[in-house]
Formats: sequence, C-alpha cells, structure tokens
Amino acid sequence: MTPYNLMPADAKVWIYQSSRPFTAEELPQLTQQIEEFAQQWVRHGKLLKAWGGVLHRQFVVLMVDEAALSAGGCSIDASTRMLKELEKQYGISLFDRLTIAYRTPDGHIATASRNQFEQLLANGQITLETNVFNNLINTKTQLETEWEVPVYKSWHKQLVS
Repeated sequence: MTPYNLMPADAKVWIYQSSRPFTAEELPQLTQQIEEFAQQWVRHGKLLKAWGGVLHRQFVVLMVDEAALSAGGCSIDASTRMLKELEKQYGISLFDRLTIAYRTPDGHIATASRNQFEQLLANGQITLETNVFNNLINTKTQLETEWEVPVYKSWHKQLVS
C-alpha cells in the first residue's frame, strides 16, 4: 500500500460512511483488512497505487493515484465486494448515501437522516456553523480541505429552509 503522504493531491477518493462508529476492538482488524485490500488492489492484473484506511472511526476511505493507473470496472467491483463483506462482518451499512454525518458541539460525530437533519436545522440544534462531512468529494486535496466543513460551505446548505 502506498503511504498516505505519498499519494498525489489529485488522487481519486471514495468515502464510505459507516452506519455507526467502529469500536476500539473492531478498529485494528478492520484497518488491517482495508490496508490489505489496498495493497493487493489490481486492475487487469496490474497493481494500483492505492491507499485505504478508516478516518474518525466512522469512514472507510479508499484512494487511487489515477495518473499511475486508474481504477476501472473490475477494480471498482472488487472494492464493492470487499466493502459488502465488511458490512456483513461488522453488521454495518456503508452504502447509505441518505444519512448525513455532522459534528456535535462536544466534537463527536453524529448522524441523521435527511429529514432529521432538516428538523435539527429548523430548530437550531444544527446551525450554518455546524461541521458536516461532504462524502461527495473526489480528490485527496478535497478530502483535506473540503470534506469536513461548516454547513454554509457545503451542499448541505440547500437543506436550510
């Protein structure tokens, strides 16, 4: 696996938000499984320059240097199979794109359905300053600068009534 700091700024990123935080007991094995996948991730028999890990105990992140070799259909399918296996093993969902993750005032990560999130915004429990996670970002640079941002800097601002 390519070390994170050696991945280029324009590396392609995929973020999969878990339906719950991983426990301290689960994290070492989960991290090892993701790292092993990234080390062996191939496209048509050629090793991808890839990185994989878990961020904030709740987000599985995969990254590929597409300038070296881009991920294609078969390699994307392989990552999906691996993620589906993790879902079964840990009793989680990684493909629910309708749940929004945000930081609570005490710094923890919480999740809410879109409807719940809109209600939290409406009643002031979440404000335009609340940090949210924009899992739609595409590159390492965006991961580092645009992934966790206040509502007002994210697509989430469209949920403000």
